[in-house]
Amino acid sequence: MDAQDVKSNVVLILDFGSQYTHLITRRIRALNVFSLCINGTSSLKSISDLSPRVIILSGGPHSVHAPNAPCFPPGFIDYVVSNKVHVLGICYGLQLIVQQMGGEVTIGKKQEYGRMDIEVEKAESGGLFGNKRVGDKQSVWMSHGDEAVKLPEGFEVVAKSKQGVVAAVENREKSLYGLQYHPEVTHSPEGMETLKYFLFDVCGLTAEWKMQDVLDEELKIIKATVGSEDHVICALSGGVDSTVAATLVHKAIGDRLHCVFVDNGLLRWKERERVVETFNKDLHLPVTCIDAAEQFLSKLKGVTEPEKKRKIIGSEFIAIFDAFGHDLEQKLGKKPAYLVQGTLYPDVIESCPPPGSGRTHSHTIKSHHNVGGLPKDMKLKLIEPLKLLFKDEVRELGKIMGVPQGFLKRHPFPGPGLAVRVPGDVTLENRLDILRKADEIFIQAIRDAGIYDSIWQAFAVFMPVLTVGVQGDQRTHSFAITLRAVTSRDGMTADWYYFDHKFLADVSTKICNEVPGVNRVLLDITSKPPSTIEWE
Repeated sequence: MDAQDVKSNVVLILDFGSQYTHLITRRIRALNVFSLCINGTSSLKSISDLSPRVIILSGGPHSVHAPNAPCFPPGFIDYVVSNKVHVLGICYGLQLIVQQMGGEVTIGKKQEYGRMDIEVEKAESGGLFGNKRVGDKQSVWMSHGDEAVKLPEGFEVVAKSKQGVVAAVENREKSLYGLQYHPEVTHSPEGMETLKYFLFDVCGLTAEWKMQDVLDEELKIIKATVGSEDHVICALSGGVDSTVAATLVHKAIGDRLHCVFVDNGLLRWKERERVVETFNKDLHLPVTCIDAAEQFLSKLKGVTEPEKKRKIIGSEFIAIFDAFGHDLEQKLGKKPAYLVQGTLYPDVIESCPPPGSGRTHSHTIKSHHNVGGLPKDMKLKLIEPLKLLFKDEVRELGKIMGVPQGFLKRHPFPGPGLAVRVPGDVTLENRLDILRKADEIFIQAIRDAGIYDSIWQAFAVFMPVLTVGVQGDQRTHSFAITLRAVTSRDGMTADWYYFDHKFLADVSTKICNEVPGVNRVLLDITSKPPSTIEWE
C-alpha cells in the first residue's frame, strides 16, 4: 500500500526525533484519517510526491540553534503556502516555523517540562481554538527548553502558558499553525479534541480511511503487481502478521500462493505442531513444513553478537526460501517471482535513520530479517502488504477477512524466534529446551489466570548466568529465568504488566520445580523506552 494509492486525505508527519512522533501517526489514524511518517529532513520531492493535505512537524530533542539541527527542506514554506497545505508545528516544529520565517527563538528563561496550564488568548473561526472561548484554560504536556520570543510577520499568539510563554501561534492566511505542547499524549487531556478540531474544522478533512478500504486497495495492488501466471512464496512464522499477509495474498491470487513454514529450531514449546494444525484446520492455507533446525543452529554455533545472529537467521531463511522456490520451479515448470512477508510499520520505522543523525543508513534499534537482514542478491522480489500498518490495524484487517479471533489475539513472536531471548550463544548446553519449558509454564499460567488478552506480549528469557541456590537440601549452581510481560497499543511504546504477587510466586515456584537447570526467577519491570520489548 503506497500513500498515493490510499483513497483518503493524507496527513504527513515530518519526524524530527520526538519520542511521541509515531503516537501522532496513531492518533490521527484513530480518527479515520490516513497518516504517514517520514524523516523530517526528507527532500521536497519526497514530500510533494505524497500530495499531503496536511503536514505536521513533530517535536524533537534538538535546539533550532544547534549546528546541523534538522530542518525541513529548502522551498518547503513556498510549497505549502502555494499549494494551500495546512501545517501544524508541534514543540520543536513550532520553533522551526518561527525561526525559518524570520522570528526569534531563544533559550527559555522559564523552561517548561511536564504538566502545565495554558490559557486561550484568541478564539476565532479558522483558528486552532475556534471551538474555545478566550480565557479558557487547559492542562497540557510541555517538553521544551527554547521558546519563541518574537513571531514572524503575519503570526499571532493564540495561547500562553501560566508562566507567560507562547503556547500556540497561527497564521491563518498562510495556514501555518503551531503548538508548543504535545496534544498527542494522554497527559494533554484535551489534546485529541484540539487535533480533531484542527483536522476536520480548520483543515476540512473527512474521516474516510477505513480498514475495508485498505483491504480493497491491497487486493487491487497485489493483483496488479503479481502477473496472471506468476507464483508467490509466503514465509509463514505462525504469527499474526505473516498469517494476515498470507490470507490477504491468498484472497488475491488463490492457489498461486505457496506457503512455507520453517522450523528453525528456535520455536516455542510445540509451536510447529500447533501452528500447522491452525493453518490447515482454521485458515485452509496450503502449507509446506520444512525442518531446518540443524541447519540454523549449526550456523549459530559460537555466535554471541545479537545483530550477527539476526543477519545469519535472515540469510538462512532466504536460502531456504530460494531452495523451496527451486523445488517449486521443477514442479510447476515456472520460477516463483515473489516472496510475501508480514513487515509492519513499526519494523520499518525502527529501521530508519534518526532525524538529525546525518546518516543515510539506520542506527537501528533492531534489524529484522524482514527489514534489515535480507541479502542483496536475493532472487525473489518482495511483497509487503502490511508495511504501512500498525499491529492493531493488522488484527482489524485479519478480522475483516475471517481470520479466527483466537489466532488474531496471539502475542507477537519475533522473526528470529528464541534467538533474541537467549543472550549469547543459543546452542550451548540445553538453553533452548530450558527456555521452552519455562516459557510454556509462564504463558499457560497467564491463560489460566484469564489475563492473556490484557497483555500485549509475554515471554520468558534465558539468563546465561549461573546463580547459587538450594534445591532438595542440596546446593545448586543453575541458571536464572527472567519473565517479561508488557502492555502496549502498537509496540512502539510499552509498559510492564503489573502482576498479582501470588501469581508471580506460583509461577516462580513452578518453574524452579519443573524446569531442570533453573533455580531463580526474575521479573523485568522496564518500560519501552528506555528498553525494547525483546532482550536482543
